[in-house]
Amino acid sequence: MDIEVNGIVPGQTMLAAVTRSSSDRSFTLERIPVPQPKSGEALLRVSACGVCHSDLHVLKGEIDFPRPAVMGHELSGVVVSLGAETEGFELGDRVVGGFIMPCTTCARCTQGRDDICEVFFTENRLKGNLLDGTSRLVDGEGNRLNMYSAAGFAEYAVIPVSALAKVDDQVDLVTAAVLGCAGMTGYGAVVRGAGDVAGLSACVIAVGGVGLSITQVLASLGARQVIAVDVDERKLELAAQLGATHTINARNETNVIEAVQALSGGGVDVAFDALGSPLTLGQAMRVLGEGGRGVAVGLSASDSEVSVPINGLVRRGQSMQGSYGGRTRVDLPAVVSLAAEGALSVEKLVTNRYSLDHINEAYKDLADGKILGRGVVVFDEVA
Repeated sequence: MDIEVNGIVPGQTMLAAVTRSSSDRSFTLERIPVPQPKSGEALLRVSACGVCHSDLHVLKGEIDFPRPAVMGHELSGVVVSLGAETEGFELGDRVVGGFIMPCTTCARCTQGRDDICEVFFTENRLKGNLLDGTSRLVDGEGNRLNMYSAAGFAEYAVIPVSALAKVDDQVDLVTAAVLGCAGMTGYGAVVRGAGDVAGLSACVIAVGGVGLSITQVLASLGARQVIAVDVDERKLELAAQLGATHTINARNETNVIEAVQALSGGGVDVAFDALGSPLTLGQAMRVLGEGGRGVAVGLSASDSEVSVPINGLVRRGQSMQGSYGGRTRVDLPAVVSLAAEGALSVEKLVTNRYSLDHINEAYKDLADGKILGRGVVVFDEVA
């Protein structure tokens, strides 16, 4: 199906990957109506959408989300239709969409804290709605479908323009899709979670898509030492290409904490857990030196908890900071700029590509650890 950039004819349909039940843990391809944007929203012809662990957590039932649903939360595409009050955007714009879609008007957003927008978390993450409290999607029989962020695993997607950033022609639009989550999450973890990292030592535990983004941002912002930790030697080799100064294979190392402390001279200034498990977050806190900060980035099952040494926090002035994504309106354009400058390589970050009809294969590969960096579902290679 080819829809031109001058709008959408009512009644046209598109393919979408729908997850119907948490017990099924898979997607089915369905033909559903193309959604229409409302005020403050754009309709994108999707170029690509990233394959992320957050979706996998939902698919496996580890994070609650209402079904049936269309998932996919880091996407790129071309604007093909605009609602009212979308100044600054035009038909034909090449854009990336951030997974956090700020309402811009709640108390948190007016403070600049897009990352904890009250409306987004209440309406989208709990109810599967867009910001006005309704979904734009229905199935072929007219029954409601829930939306995880902009529901990017479909040929077309509606997204608030508050979550969009324009992409220059020199940036590949397909691989740019990962800037909306992996890129923005990595940037937010460093800039918002850790602060000024110039001259500091850092440790990144788990160097998948988000961990590799953190690694690149640390290197681009002048971190003195970046120690990458993972159980996959291939991921560690990629981390070294993207800015890691040292690598540690946790599968081969008898004591990861001691290994990091030895490399850093007693402990790092900042450590990031990009996986989201009690083990890895505990390691991130234990590799810190005096006054160090641990940044929790990876999501886990809803009931997961971590134990940390209290005396280290108290006596050594250590701290733990949570970091969920970034501040979309500011951080997503910054990440796009890093990609345009070559400081964040999305081409190297994207290691696996899939068509929509192979989306279940993509998530099996992700669960099996076969995706080294980030995978993307590709819709449009030429946009």
